[in-house]
Amino acid sequence: MAVAASVRLKSTEAELLERHRQGDEHAFRELYDQFESMVYNLALRMSGNRADAEDIAQETFIRAFRYLHKFRGRSSLKTWVYRIAINCSNSRLKRRTKWRMFRVDDGEAELEQAPDAKRSPEERALATDLGSLVREELDRLPTYYREAVLLRDFEELSYQEISAVLGVRIGTVRSRIARGREQLRLRLEARS
Repeated sequence: MAVAASVRLKSTEAELLERHRQGDEHAFRELYDQFESMVYNLALRMSGNRADAEDIAQETFIRAFRYLHKFRGRSSLKTWVYRIAINCSNSRLKRRTKWRMFRVDDGEAELEQAPDAKRSPEERALATDLGSLVREELDRLPTYYREAVLLRDFEELSYQEISAVLGVRIGTVRSRIARGREQLRLRLEARS
């Protein structure tokens, strides 16, 4: 039964791709509807910011629309869209990091996290809960660990899907997840 569902899904993907290539405007809308929440949630977890997540999701679907005709089916559409979302998230995070640069008196550049003056005292107090701590420490992990942990623990992708999304072997995926979780655990223990 599961095999039939898998075959049907691939057939649906193939039909969707063909309809898109033939100029059917509704085909891409179906792809968007199918992956919208998945892309937004991943972008939100990667960026930690709703506005950035919305921008990342929009950029993901713009790229997907632009390059869907080049999709060759070497992976599922799901893993292809995830890869685009991760690339867009990483690009956005790199740009955001640039904006946090400032010059000090001796001319050297340093990074500083500006305090969020928009938050009320209540919101700042809530920001110290465990979820916020996990988010902060997850953001500090190296990108390759953060991506693997997010895709497995938050997006619940299989090891095979993560392998396809990240373009690495399954053994590498397992290693990155284990090391990322361990670093995250150690960082959280150090803060408590």
